[in-house]
Amino acid sequence: MRRVSLAALSLIVSATLAFAADPRYPDWPCNQIKVPELSAAAVWAGPPVDDVGDAWQNDATIRDLVARVAARRTSQDDAERAIADYFASATGDKQTKAKLLFAGIFTTLNRERTVVMDGIERFARLQQQSAARIRDEVSEMRALQDAPNHDEAKVEDLGNKINWETQVFQDKRKTIGYVCEVPTIIEQRLGALSRAIQQAME
Repeated sequence: MRRVSLAALSLIVSATLAFAADPRYPDWPCNQIKVPELSAAAVWAGPPVDDVGDAWQNDATIRDLVARVAARRTSQDDAERAIADYFASATGDKQTKAKLLFAGIFTTLNRERTVVMDGIERFARLQQQSAARIRDEVSEMRALQDAPNHDEAKVEDLGNKINWETQVFQDKRKTIGYVCEVPTIIEQRLGALSRAIQQAME
């Protein structure tokens, strides 16, 4: 049991240290650099949208289109097709409509990205708490094992608990690679939809 627990301790310590890759964001567990806020200028080459604000919400058609194309359940192809269809039938100032549509998509996806990133950091904090708890339990088991006339059954029970919690920790840790990709996927979708708007308004 000692060998298993020492191995578990080594695993937990190394995994916990990995969370502090960027000292500016100690709870950020991803290999990707954390960029807290996206810049509209980084993905949008159309007319400036600084003056738009939440005006896009006042246009029911654009508001509904934003909700549809920003949703992850809508495929990228379908989203881009919806944007093209909208501009093909739109009347009036297409440049203004493009600004409103982009502003709505940017606001929506940027907010979704923030929610995801906050969730990732909450996950990381919970993992750190789990790591600390397992380390404490390993120390407790060492003390039990080193005590004269120790209770073997108690040692066995604690060892089983440590093994189970370590397995849960490892299983959760395996998901972090996928979860860390989600902000990037959102950024890529935003960029693709931005280009689709610019192409459709030409």
